[in-house]
Amino acid sequence: MRFALIGNPSVGKSLIFNQLTGLGVEVSNYPGTTVELQRGNTCFQREMVELVDLPGVYSLEGGSDEEDLVRRFLERQDTDAIVVVVNVTRLERNLYLLLQVAEYGLPMVVVLNMADEAAKRGIEIDPGPIRDLLGVEVIQTAASQGKNIDRIIPAALAASSPSTVEIPYDHHVEAAVRSLGKMFGADRKESIRALLGFGDNPELLEAARTIADEIESRHRMTVAQIIAANRHNFAHRIADLTVKEEALLQQTDPDSILTRLIPGMPILLGILVGMLLFVFIAGSFLEEMIVEFFEVFAMQPFLALGLPPLVEELGRSVLLALQAGLGIAFPYVFLFYIIISVLEDSGYMTRAAFLADNAMHRVGMHGGAVIPFTLAFGCNVPAIMSIRLLHSRRERIIASFLVTMVPCSARTVIIAGIVASFVGIGAAFSVYAIVFVLILATGLALSRVAPGERFGMIMEMVPLRWPDPKLVMKKAWSRLSEFLFIAMPLLLAGSVVLGLLEFFGIMALFEAIVEPYTMALLGLPGYSATALTFGILRKEMAFETLAILAGTADLGAVLSSLQLYIFAVVTVLFVPCLATITVLLREVGSRITLAITVYTVALGLLIGTLLFHLLG
Repeated sequence: MRFALIGNPSVGKSLIFNQLTGLGVEVSNYPGTTVELQRGNTCFQREMVELVDLPGVYSLEGGSDEEDLVRRFLERQDTDAIVVVVNVTRLERNLYLLLQVAEYGLPMVVVLNMADEAAKRGIEIDPGPIRDLLGVEVIQTAASQGKNIDRIIPAALAASSPSTVEIPYDHHVEAAVRSLGKMFGADRKESIRALLGFGDNPELLEAARTIADEIESRHRMTVAQIIAANRHNFAHRIADLTVKEEALLQQTDPDSILTRLIPGMPILLGILVGMLLFVFIAGSFLEEMIVEFFEVFAMQPFLALGLPPLVEELGRSVLLALQAGLGIAFPYVFLFYIIISVLEDSGYMTRAAFLADNAMHRVGMHGGAVIPFTLAFGCNVPAIMSIRLLHSRRERIIASFLVTMVPCSARTVIIAGIVASFVGIGAAFSVYAIVFVLILATGLALSRVAPGERFGMIMEMVPLRWPDPKLVMKKAWSRLSEFLFIAMPLLLAGSVVLGLLEFFGIMALFEAIVEPYTMALLGLPGYSATALTFGILRKEMAFETLAILAGTADLGAVLSSLQLYIFAVVTVLFVPCLATITVLLREVGSRITLAITVYTVALGLLIGTLLFHLLG
């Protein structure tokens, strides 16, 4: 059995999907598209059930990749039942998509989510009218609390017949539907879609276009506008029957504070600065404890064994990789993901987007671009993937340049672990200042030369809520697991290779060749070039590799403050990691990816050279 989840953005659809499927979710592209969807399995009464989480959309008749994917999925009838997830606090708007899905004639279950939010607002919901008018099962849920989620799969399994709803369209549209049915044998759904310009039958589309032109000449409105108005009116009628709202005591609206320039912008800046301070200070404390533990209880006892030189070098390389990965990267990555998860689950992200709208317009984008930028603080890969939400290729190109420059959690590891730990917290913040000035300058330049249109912003303002600690930790751990199961094996393998190269003298030869150049340009020893190269695999590996090549995690003992500062700045600006390059190739093509790579390499070396000659 296969069921698909459909809904507007930010209705809790993905949260319900995760609660039903748990771990083992597969992310893949839908055939013929670059849009990703999630698939997961669950077992109910010894029967395996596959769930598909389709992208959030507001309509099925737009031109975006996400809308095209959902349309194609429904047309193929590639599912046994549809689970339509609705935000009950914004019922009328959500019903518009629900009515569109109902017209596809698939078995359906309606999930009225966010019942807890409705109760807080004094909104009473009567699911009876939706159940009666659509002829489908209706379930009220509170996904953030896990309430009634267990009823969804049984209801979907029991759904055997499609919705019986027929939207009352304008009499001219109804007449057109009857005419197309008589001429071509098309059913109601096919006729409506043909009038809107969708379908595979050329003759049906041509006849529908002729009728649509005649209707438009009479109404002074397109058929699409008439049909949309009819659907909105019907959704309004259903919402009026379903929602009963009680008066609440006057309460302070947090959005009146968070979305105003003053004090909203200082609050946003305070949150960002506080987040970085917490990661720097708490991460440094944990790093010191873990590094000391490895040194005392692992490294020193191992070296005291007196093993053969090659075995000792390999064992030392593995221990250094573990010390660097767990001691240097793990504390910062985990803390950062916890904070990002809190901001996401609280609903603050959309407030940040609203505040950032004016600033984003100055660099050729709109406030919605703050979502990729904020995601980029965690990882550039999902941030690059999210630029497809932007309206035009112009915005996506500008965003792809700027997002790859945002200090991700791996770069934060470098800034916190090198600069904050061995140079100072003030110097660490100055690295961010340098990067953000360069991002602003790059954005201003690109906004003037990149061709294409500019668009405004339409974004769902999700409700503010207290994050669930369990869900926050689950999400943070899910993101951290990528580091543990992807970065750590790479780091271990890379450390062993480096140990072998160093043992046989190859590393010393390479470093002797490049050292005159690295010293002349950046004032850095030759092994820093090796560390930068490994940073292409994963950014934090540049730092960890530097510790391995230096022979100690106490980098302040082998490099000066200026050298550490320059290495950190160059690494942060240097070529994106391999995963980011791979996603860039898919999202913006090889030419833009090459341009971004060349630009960031040149920028990193240029700024590093300037710093060395100005401060040295």
